[in-house]
Amino acid sequence: MKIGWLIIVSILLSLNLNAQYKFQGLRFNENYEYLKNDTTENWYKKMKFTSFNSTTSAYLSQGGEVRYQFQHFTNEDWGDIPVTSYNAFYSRFLYHTDFHFSKYFRFFHQFNSTFAVGRVTPNRPIDENQLDIQQVFFDVYPHKEITIRVGRQELLYGSQRLIAVREGPNNRQSYDAAKIVWKKKQIQLDAYYSHPVRVRQGIFDDRLNEREKLWSTHAVFHSVPKLYNVDLYYIGYYNQQKRYDSGIEKELRHSIGTRIWHKSNTWNYDFEALYQFGSWGTQYINAYTASIDASYTFEKVRTKPTIGLKTEIISGDRNTIDNQLNTFNPLFPRGAYFGLAALIGPSNLIDFHPSLSFKPFNDFEISADYDVFWRYSTDDGIYGPNVVLIFDSNSTNRFIGHQIGLACEYQPNAFLKLTPEIMWFYPGAYLKDVSPGKQVLFGAFTAQFKF
Repeated sequence: MKIGWLIIVSILLSLNLNAQYKFQGLRFNENYEYLKNDTTENWYKKMKFTSFNSTTSAYLSQGGEVRYQFQHFTNEDWGDIPVTSYNAFYSRFLYHTDFHFSKYFRFFHQFNSTFAVGRVTPNRPIDENQLDIQQVFFDVYPHKEITIRVGRQELLYGSQRLIAVREGPNNRQSYDAAKIVWKKKQIQLDAYYSHPVRVRQGIFDDRLNEREKLWSTHAVFHSVPKLYNVDLYYIGYYNQQKRYDSGIEKELRHSIGTRIWHKSNTWNYDFEALYQFGSWGTQYINAYTASIDASYTFEKVRTKPTIGLKTEIISGDRNTIDNQLNTFNPLFPRGAYFGLAALIGPSNLIDFHPSLSFKPFNDFEISADYDVFWRYSTDDGIYGPNVVLIFDSNSTNRFIGHQIGLACEYQPNAFLKLTPEIMWFYPGAYLKDVSPGKQVLFGAFTAQFKF
């Protein structure tokens, strides 16, 4: 770990940090072709753009990420593990190459190496993957408005409530997929068929997950009168063995939904609603969710204070012995759904979540949030972000508990971000019934360097 920090510091000292470099959540979305007109000569520019012909239509771009994260847990799972408190260290290393052979063909490749030390329970697939291929795909551009992509790739849509890269945990989610994108002016239409990648913790042993399938069509409309931006989507999902509170069965689930959203310097909002149907064993699926996420920034105030409010209702199973399943399946949501600790996932839930943030300096932000949780249905348990059952429905109480979080983010440039944070969870009557019911304290410090 000391060697890693020395590498980061030496790179930072040697770089002439320039605001022209912008890094995306999906690294393959970065386009450095504009550097062909940049007369600056340094090793970093050559890393981001190396031309192979006189017209600069063929070029290579490289990049990566180093992330270190320290976590402290007191009473993880509300005391349901044998150790009261522990510290764990996580490291993530990503490196990619992006070959543009011509304006019609491109090849993208990304390695991933992650490690976890100090956990009191065995490392999970989200914690460690010693060395493997995170992404490897090729793009074909038969027309300037069409992209055909085949291979292992990351998927990210909307507010990441359903399909995400799972940035919070140590390992990001990838998919073996075939995808086509049509984009013209203010409209983009995506369609894909995929298998989520099953992570194994060794070296080059990740495999296509034949037990799960995911397919979708997703349309985004920009500059819509009065609504600004609108998403419309359908998502299909199949799992040979899916467990809920009432058992394990084969699942075929269909989701149809819409999202209305807008971002500005002051008002931001994100409204989303979707309905799920299909079958789980012999039962039919009847589930839904609706969410509101709105915030206002006082742009004229020096510290740019922002007040926000999120609230959502997420269905749970109303009766374990009837012929329908009402538990909402969030599929592949962002890992840190309700904070980095990720104690609870978005199934069978009602939550109310106000927040406040401000910037005492341009590159330094402080945020605080409060979240309160209830079970939607007392006949269903609570689940993790990966839709794995945490505790069953063996309680008549609905109230889950309170969560308070505080975080700081220091990002002096596009390359470096430092994030200390702390979270406290006070369990409610339900958790006291089904678990030891102890208060949870979580703290973390994340140092992330992208290049």
